[in-house]
Order: sequence, then C-alpha cells, then structure tokens
Amino acid sequence: MQSTDLGNKESGKIWHRKPSPATRDGIIVNIIHNTSDYHPKVLRFLNVAFDGTGDCLIAGDHQGNIYVFDLHGNRFNLVQRTAQACTALAFNLRRKSEFLVALADYSIKCFDTVTKELVSWMRGHESSVFSISVHASGKYAITTSSDTAQLWDLDTFQRKRKLNIRQSVGIQKVFFLPLSNTILSCFKDNSIFAWECDTLFCKYQLPAPPESSSILYKVFAVTRDGRILAAGGKSNHLHLWCLEARQLFRIIQMPTKVRAIRHLEFLPDSFDAGSNQVLGVLSQDGIMRFINMQTCKLLFEIGSLDEGISSSAISPHGRYIASIMENGSLNIYSVQALTQEINKPPPPLVKVIEDLPKNKLSSSDLKMKVTSGRVQQPAKSRESKMQTRILKQDLTGDFESKKNELPDGLNKKRLQILLKGYGEYPTKYRMFIWRSLLQLPENHTAFSTLIDKGTHVAFLNLQKKYPIKSRKLLRVLQRTLSALAHWSVIFSDTPYLPLLAFPFVKLFQNNQLICFEVIATLIINWCQHWFEYFPNPPINILSMIENVLAFHDKELLQHFIDHDITSQLYAWPLLETVFSEVLTREEWLKLFDNIFSNHPSFLLMTVVAYNICSRTPLLSCNLKDDFETVEDMQAKVDQQRVEDEAWYQKQELLRKAEETRREMLLQEEEKMIQQRQRLAAVKRELKVKEMHLQDAARRRFLKLQQDQQEMELRRLDDEIGRKNLTENQEALAKEMRADADAYRRKVDLEEHMFHKLIEAGETQSQKTQKVIKENLAKAEQACLNTDWQIQSLHKQKCDDLQRNKCYQEVAKLLRENRRKEIEIINAMVEEEAKKWKEAEGKEFRLRSAKKASALSDASRKWFLKQEINAAVEHAENPCHKEEPRFQNEQDSSCLPRTSQLNDSSEMDPSTQISLNRRAVEWDTTGQNLIKKVRNLRQRLTARARHRCQTPHLLAA
Repeated sequence: MQSTDLGNKESGKIWHRKPSPATRDGIIVNIIHNTSDYHPKVLRFLNVAFDGTGDCLIAGDHQGNIYVFDLHGNRFNLVQRTAQACTALAFNLRRKSEFLVALADYSIKCFDTVTKELVSWMRGHESSVFSISVHASGKYAITTSSDTAQLWDLDTFQRKRKLNIRQSVGIQKVFFLPLSNTILSCFKDNSIFAWECDTLFCKYQLPAPPESSSILYKVFAVTRDGRILAAGGKSNHLHLWCLEARQLFRIIQMPTKVRAIRHLEFLPDSFDAGSNQVLGVLSQDGIMRFINMQTCKLLFEIGSLDEGISSSAISPHGRYIASIMENGSLNIYSVQALTQEINKPPPPLVKVIEDLPKNKLSSSDLKMKVTSGRVQQPAKSRESKMQTRILKQDLTGDFESKKNELPDGLNKKRLQILLKGYGEYPTKYRMFIWRSLLQLPENHTAFSTLIDKGTHVAFLNLQKKYPIKSRKLLRVLQRTLSALAHWSVIFSDTPYLPLLAFPFVKLFQNNQLICFEVIATLIINWCQHWFEYFPNPPINILSMIENVLAFHDKELLQHFIDHDITSQLYAWPLLETVFSEVLTREEWLKLFDNIFSNHPSFLLMTVVAYNICSRTPLLSCNLKDDFETVEDMQAKVDQQRVEDEAWYQKQELLRKAEETRREMLLQEEEKMIQQRQRLAAVKRELKVKEMHLQDAARRRFLKLQQDQQEMELRRLDDEIGRKNLTENQEALAKEMRADADAYRRKVDLEEHMFHKLIEAGETQSQKTQKVIKENLAKAEQACLNTDWQIQSLHKQKCDDLQRNKCYQEVAKLLRENRRKEIEIINAMVEEEAKKWKEAEGKEFRLRSAKKASALSDASRKWFLKQEINAAVEHAENPCHKEEPRFQNEQDSSCLPRTSQLNDSSEMDPSTQISLNRRAVEWDTTGQNLIKKVRNLRQRLTARARHRCQTPHLLAA
C-alpha cells in the first residue's frame, strides 16, 4: 500500500510508482495531510465526491483546503482555500470544471477548478448543510439542512423553491432520483414523499414500513435506474423499497454485530443497465460490507475495527471507492482488486446432476443460511463469515410449493396456467418472466472477467463464416461466443454454437450479461447431455427422439427407416438451431415461453411434434435428397405462411387504420363544425363591431361635413364683409380723388392768379420784384422743407404708434380668443363701434376744415381782387395817393389786419411777405387735412383687413 503526504504542496503526483493493490484490502493509495509547522498536526479530511467521469474526485479538510485528485492523470491540485470547514461537496455539475461546497457558515459556494475563482455565492440556510444533490442534467441542485431544503438553479444560481417544515418534523435527506425528474424527500418521522421537479406536485407517498421491523430511517441510497430505494437506520435491518410498485419488497437482516447503519451506497456496474445489485453498507463499527441484494451474500468488505471508515463515495463507473477514514486520511480502493477472487470463472462443465427426492423436506431444510461468498481473507479483529437472510421468506409449506416459487414474487404454476390460457407471455413482461423462470444469477463481476479476456482465437474470423449485415450484432455475437469459450474450452470447438446462440444474441443484444446467462442456462439445463459423444452429434438425445417418434407415429418412423433417413437429418438440425431457421420470431418466442416453463424434455417433444406436423410432405418423399428438398420446401411453406400471416395482419392493420381514419375524419368534421360555429360567432361579433365602427365613422363624417359647412358659411360671411368694406373704401377713395382733383384745380387757379399778380408787380420795379421773388422762393422752400420733414416725422410717428397699437391689439385679440371667442367678438364689435365713432368725429372735423377752407378761399379771392384793382389804379395814376379803405364790420372781422393797409398807393414789402406767408400756411393746412383723411382711410382699411384675418389666425 502506498501512502502520500500532501504536506504544504499545492500540486504533485498521487503515487510515485505504479499502484498494485492487494486482493486483501484493495487499497490503491492512502492520502494524508500533515502540516510541517513548528507543531505538526494532521488535517483531517471531512468530505469527498467524484465527478461525472469517475476518474476525478475532490476532497476537503476541516481547515477548508479543497484538493482535486486526478486518478487517471496521477495528479493532485489545491484548488481552493475557504478558511472554514466544508460540510458537503458536489462535483457533477453541468460545467465539468465547477463544484459546489457547503461551508460551516451555512453558505454554499461554487468554484472553478481551472481558474480557481469564485463563481457564485449562495445563502439562505440557517443551519449546517449536510447534503447536496445535483440533477442528472446538472442544471438544478438541492441543498439540505436539518430544518429546510432549497432548490437552486445552477445557471443563474438563484433559489427557485424552499421546502419549509414544522419544527417537530426534521429532514433526513432530500435528493433527486437518478435519470428522472423526481425529487425524493425523507423526513425523520419515516415519511417519504416523491415530488415532480418542475411543478413540485406530490406524485406519491410511500406507505409506512411493517411494525415488526419498524426502524427510524437515517440513511438512503437509490440504484442508478431509480427503481429501488435502500433505507437503514439504528438497526441491523435493511429495507428495500420498489419505487415503481411503491411498496416494501424485501427486508435484509445484517449480522448481529451490526447495530446501526451509517451510510449506504450502491456499487455501479457497466453491464447491469442501472439495476445495481451490489449494495455497500457502512455500519457503526467502521466496516463497509458489500452484499448482493438477490443472493444476500457478502462479496467483500473494506475497513476494519482498527482503521474504521467515516464516510465513502463510489465512482459512477464503479471502479474506485474513496473512503474518509476515522483518523482523517483518505483511502482510494480498487473495486477490481476487491472482487478479483469472487470474479474468477467457474470450473468447466463437469458435474453430476441428480434429481431431488420426491418426498417432502422439513421446513428447517429450507432456511437460507448463506455464508460469505468470498474467499477467506485474514482480517484484523473481525470474523471472516457473515450470515444473512431474507426475513420475508415463508418457512412453512412443502417442497413442491417451494419448488414453484420464483424470484420477484412469481409462481411457476400460475405462469403455466397463464401460458396455457393465452399460449404466450405478455410481450411487455416476457424478458422479466424469463429471467425469473431461469433464475439468472446476474453475476456482473464474473461476466466482466470473461469479457476482459478479449476475443477468443476460435472466433476471430467469425464474420467470414457467418456474414452478418449489422456490425453491432456481429460484435455482440463474437463477444458472447468468446465469453462462452473462455468459460468452457469445449465451446471453442463446438461448430453449432453460433447457430444456437444467434437468436438469443439478436434478442438480448442490448443486455449482454442476460444474453450470456440465458445461453449458459440453456446449455446447462436443456443441452447438458449433448456433449457425451462430442464432437459427434448427441446419439443418446437423438435416440430418445426416435423412440418417442416410434411411440406416436410408427408409420412416419418406418418411412424414415425405409429411405435410410436417420435422426441426424430430421431431428438434429432442429436442435442445433433451436428452431430459429424454421419458425418466425413470434413463433420462436412463443415456443421458448413453453420450453422455459416446462421440463427440459419438452424440447425433445417439440422436435417430435414438428416432424409429426410435417408428416404429409415427409411421407411423399422417396429419396434422401427429397427430404432435404422437403426441408427447404417446409421452410418455403413456413415463409409463405409467414407472408400470408403478415398480409392478413397488414390487411387487419389497414382495416383498423381505415376505421381510425374514419373516426379521425368524423372528429375532424365535428371539429370543423365547431370551428365553423365559432367562426360564425366571431363573424357576427366582427359584423357588429364593423357596424358600430361604420356608425361612428358616419357620425364623425357628418360632424366633419357640418363643421366644413359652418366654416364655409363663416368664410362667405367674411368674404361678404370684405366686399362691403371694399365697396365703401372704393366709394370713399373715389370721393377723395374727386376732392383732390378739385383742390388741385383750385390750386392751379390760385397759382395762375398769383402769377398774374406777380407779372403786374414786375412793371413797377424789376429790382423789387426780383427781391420779392427770391425771398418768396426761399421762404417757400424753407416752408416746404420744414413741412416735408414735419410730415415725414409725423408719418413715421403715426406709423410706429399705429403698428405698436396694432401689435398690442393683435396679441390681445389672440389671448382673448384663446380664452373665449365671444369676448374677442365683443371686443371687435366695441372696437368697430369705437372706430366708427372716431371716423364720424374725423368726418365732422373734415367738414369744419372744408368750411374754413371755403372762407379762406373767399378771403383770398377778395384780397387778390382788391390788390389787382389797386395795382391797376396805380398803373393809371402812379402819383395818386390812395386813401385807406375799410370793410364793413362783417368783412373786417373775417379778413386779416394786413388787408386794411391796402389803401396806400404802394404795398409795403413786409406786408407783402406776411401776406405770402399767410397764403402758404393756408395751403399747408389744406394739404395736412388731405393727409389726415388719407391716413384715416388707411387705418380703416387695415382695421377691416384685421377683422377678416383674425379667425384664420385663431384657426392656425
């Protein structure tokens, strides 16, 4: 035994020389962890777990150091230091490099063995987690503590569900069943429930165990196929539950020195298809015993009283066992080394078969007192034998009743009655019944040993002699024949062995162990006397067939004798091929239902019966070759019969298919009718909705038309208003143009008269006239410039005031219009009235100005007339002195005071300038009046346009 101390190393080799585990203990390597500090101490391993491949395992000690051991690559690595003890481990996640560890602070962490980094940290438990179960897909995990169990999603590391229980009922274990979607929860009150993983719906509850063997369950184990549950506790009884039938089917009593069971673990086997038969039981004495559940034999055991085992884990492929020892070290065991002795092949087929006595035996002779099935090995302070028994065995009854009892609760007599009534066993249960009838040992270890020896030399070129299309079937046949040849040398020289084995290989090609044991059982029980004349055909068996044929059909036998036909021609070909070449698959299965359910002589009677059934074509043959032709004809007849039967079955299937189609058509028609009804209802609803929508659309369209008509009416009203205003404005403009033309004519007349006056004054003095003209021109120009500037400034000011006022009014109108349209209309009406009032006032002032202008015109005309007369008089009598003339009171009140000075013979120049200035002022007054009227007209036009444009602005 090699021993490896990890010490302070973070990586290294597990062993330094090739391990050669001894058969006695099977230990590959013993791993310890001692520190090299000043005070060296042993770091005890607490938990161990294998990965999905079974070649790697992780182990954690009480200081939180977690190591990965690669048994295939002979390497170990320190992957994490958690600084606290680990309470549970799981290494079979979907991501192969990740593992889960439950720590002493009640948390669960996920680490990566490659990057050595923390992947996730899960919290939620309030007590120590002692179990981690991972779903077969690796997607979910269940963590169990004494007070709760929690379901985690390993993709998001989020908690999906939590199992809460009463404080009075504690949890023993919650785990996934292998290869299924079922969760099994086991409580401290012995109640066991099965839940659906996705919906958490309770599928079933196991009944309570019998009171005669009632124990408090503490440990559990399930086979890889999830069919059998093993449960144990503080007792030497072990309960086996069938989860499919949901009942307790077996109770195994361990030796008396086993007082409590601490751990249970099934030993996997690559040939058992998940129905594990070997169970490891760790008891309170630190010894783990591996027993066969069917035979109740002790196969081997590990551990001892001096070096006890604390806990164990078995690799998924069943090659290694990792055990935490009570001293804190880690032992790796080789299952192959432990089972080497018990897996030795049995001795060759040389044995004497004796019939059992027909007299009844006593019940004491039927007690199962099974000793250890292994070779005696020296052990430390322990006995080498263990007695086990099945408590459910009925020790009463006679030998015949016990003879008919079969494993798994079957009875041979009842099976024969069933077979007699139906002619065959149910296809679904045929293999199960065959296994029970043949009482197959299902010795996986022995078969593994035979398979490990490889292909036998006698069957290396099997494909040349027996060309088979299916390569898989050829390999299975070659492997089974090689195992038989390794089991007994005589089979390597048996020419008919492939013919005999082929139908069973084809039937059991997916379970090679069962195939091998069925063929071996057939040879031992039905073909045991075939080898007495080997390598010749079994003359003794053929003689028996001939004697039976002579008893039942002497004519046929005499016909065979007359034509020199021996039993080697009409009997031996049927035996060596076990009827596989003359029967169809269904007929062959029915035949062996009867062969396995009856005495071995039934096979011989079948050969005789087949010949008697074929007596008509056989009696018609006269030559030896004809019989071989008859054999072929019989095969053709059988083939034709099979084809006819297949045709009839096909017709029956077609008829059933036609009926099924008719039913389907009827169902489809009913569905179509229902769909049509639903469619009609939907159409009605859609039609109603469509009508409602059309009605709403029609109402909306009518409202839109009404709004458009109202808008058209308002537009027409506005257009009419604008037309009326335009007509008024045109009339006013026409009137003003007429006034302007009259004024212009008047001005032209006055200028003409004034020019005449000037021309009359020029005769007096050229110099005076020149001075007067210059002064008058300058005065006129200055007056015109000043008036033009004043007019321009006044116009700009008026425009600014008007624009400002218009802006304010428009803004006010817009704000007013947002609040209430009625207020805007009232404001417009008030503004309109105000403007009309203002226009009336201006009209009044215009009339007053016209009157004043008329008076001014009359005064000027009178003044000019007087001046002209005076000028004429002065021209006639230049030396005549004019006397002052006075107007009457009415005229004098209307004329300016300068006109009273015209009585002098000659006008003073200053007076003349004043007179001209006065005339210019009057002319300016008239022009200003015209401009005011023009501005008034522009304001009225703009106001009217503004009233017309206001609704459009509001709509925008």
